[in-house]
Amino acid sequence: MMSLKRATALLLLTTAFATGMARADAAGVFTLSSADFKDGEMLAKKVGDVPSRGPDCYGENVSPQLARANPPEGTKSFAFTVFDPDAGYGAGFVHWVAYGVAPDVTSFAQGEISRPSAKYVGGTSGKRFSTFGGPCPPPGSPHHYLFQIVATDLDPKDLPPGLTFGELYEKLKGHRMGESSIVGRYVNPYP
Repeated sequence: MMSLKRATALLLLTTAFATGMARADAAGVFTLSSADFKDGEMLAKKVGDVPSRGPDCYGENVSPQLARANPPEGTKSFAFTVFDPDAGYGAGFVHWVAYGVAPDVTSFAQGEISRPSAKYVGGTSGKRFSTFGGPCPPPGSPHHYLFQIVATDLDPKDLPPGLTFGELYEKLKGHRMGESSIVGRYVNPYP
């Protein structure tokens, strides 16, 4: 299983390699945060996906609250992804792909990304959802869920709906202005 330090280092290395170091505006560092969990902490049980979606799903699919601050100057839109690098024997699994988030959107309420919203364009997750699909890890060690935001110079309407994780990252080449991420953990059985 991938350690939190290794997962975070892998994310930072990949981001730095693909885009160069993120720029922050004069007001401070570009950040992604949540009122529901701190970086590296356990996600609430209710964040897990609903039982009808798999044998290891024991939650309610209630996405955590997310907020961003201090985007790079000139940001025109944001993209979000949620990725579990521990799933698939290290191949990873995508739980949410969204983009076209306008600069005036500074947060998503708890549960908001678990359903369609006019605030974002839904991509296609590994579960084939355009919305957030919660964790369903097999019993064992905690999995790490990387919540990432990317500031872009793209107009919110530039990208079509339904892009996969890989397609989105291809479309963002040359358009990234900065990134931030936080990591939440989830385990089965839940303590």
